[in-house]
Order: sequence, then C-alpha cells, then structure tokens
Amino acid sequence: MTNIDLGRPVQGDVVELILDDHRRFEALLRDLRDSSQDRDAVRKAFAALHVAHAEAEEKHVYPKLKRKNAVDDDEADHGVEEHAEGNEALLAVLELKGTDTQAFDDAVEQLAKLVNHHLTEEELTILNPAREEVGPQVRADLGKLFADERNRQIDDDCGTLTNVRKIVAAARKKGLLDDDEEDDED
Repeated sequence: MTNIDLGRPVQGDVVELILDDHRRFEALLRDLRDSSQDRDAVRKAFAALHVAHAEAEEKHVYPKLKRKNAVDDDEADHGVEEHAEGNEALLAVLELKGTDTQAFDDAVEQLAKLVNHHLTEEELTILNPAREEVGPQVRADLGKLFADERNRQIDDDCGTLTNVRKIVAAARKKGLLDDDEEDDED
C-alpha cells in the first residue's frame, strides 16, 4: 500500500469522479518526473490508482455507457486497449530497480505519453457523450459502482508488480497488446 492520498470517493457523478482521477494521474506523473520526490512511493501510488481506475471503468462504466448508446463498441474497446498499453508501460516503470537512472526517466516518459493521450481521448470521446447522453441519476448510480470497485481494488493492493504482470499477460493473451506498437499511432 501507499501513504500517498489517492482519494476515497464513495459516490458522485461518474464523469466527475473519473476526471478527479485524471487530475490525480497528472499530479502523480509530475511527481514521477521530479527527482526530489520519493519516486518509488509515487510509482506504487500511480500503479494502484491506474489499475483500480481502469478495472472500475472496464467493469462498470464502459459496459453501461455502451448499453445506454452513449459510446459505441469501438470507443469502449479502444479505451480498454489504451488501458492495456498503459499497464504495459506501467510494468516497465515498476520493474526497474532504481528510480534515479536514465532507464527510469525513459520509462516514465513513455508512461506519461500513453496515459496523457488516453486521458485526453477518453475525456473527448467517452466522458463528453456520457455527459450529453446519460441522465444524472444514471451517472450517480454509475459513480457509486465505479467508486466501490476502485476502492476495493486499491484495498486489495491491485498495483503490485505481481498483479500488474498478471494484468499485462492477460491483455497480451487477449490480443490487446501488439508487439509492434509503432504502426498504431503517429
């Protein structure tokens, strides 16, 4: 577990809860880049939040938004693929022994690139439609499900190296991760 505050929402509009986590990701990425921080503690906190957030979205948010026709299968599937890519980049950061090396800085840069891309895209293609197409009661109900799952994952120490390895291996098995990412984006 981590001593860095990851917040512990219990309810709220799911869009706002997701955006709150997005701002936390940005702050944690800044701290990961800052050599005066306890980067090991920060990467553990980032790992816990990243895994918990992605699992809660994939279990509750994406399926519900698809059922409500707020997002289509392609948008939701793309979000899942980007979570897998983020987890793979996270694994590279977690597997490094030291946090004061060029390898660590490079791994953090790759993680930040993937996560920032995902945050932007998700806010545009998933959260905007959720605001416009889904009523406040559904967003509140979804917020409770999201918060409960997110907190349960964090309580279960979901960001451990072992668990992230397991998640990445499962994503690879499902074909969510290409071995050659160069032709995906750019």
